[in-house]
Amino acid sequence: MPLYEHVFLAHQDASPQQVEELIAQMTSVVEGLGGKVTKTENWGVRSLTYRMHKNRKAHFVLLNIDAPSAAIAEIERQERINEEVIRYLSIRVEELEEGPSAMMRKADRDRERDDRGGGFRGEREGGGPRGERGPRRPREEPATTGEE
Repeated sequence: MPLYEHVFLAHQDASPQQVEELIAQMTSVVEGLGGKVTKTENWGVRSLTYRMHKNRKAHFVLLNIDAPSAAIAEIERQERINEEVIRYLSIRVEELEEGPSAMMRKADRDRERDDRGGGFRGEREGGGPRGERGPRRPREEPATTGEE
């Protein structure tokens, strides 16, 4: 069967339970048409690059699907009808990615950086905050040539 990566964006006002219900609904559609969802990742609420339907943020969800094309057509039809879904995208792939997706790896990397305390501009190496400086050096007078 063909393999697909399917991502949809749900309104930011939707509760996490509503997003889980959407995921369950899409999974049941796929399984009802003879396919299976091999991986589900909920990326959480993220900022959108540009406003869509007056929304600045949305819930992002990734589904890795092994199903016939009729199942994808039905999922997309359901999402067009559902008012909670802002956008969706289905891509046919040669093979499904094992392990966490690139978005989840980025989130893990960001969490590790925050745990180590690095990456925050206020913390500077070699001293305290930006305002504190060492003793002031006297200003050097420019050399004169004696032709005044």
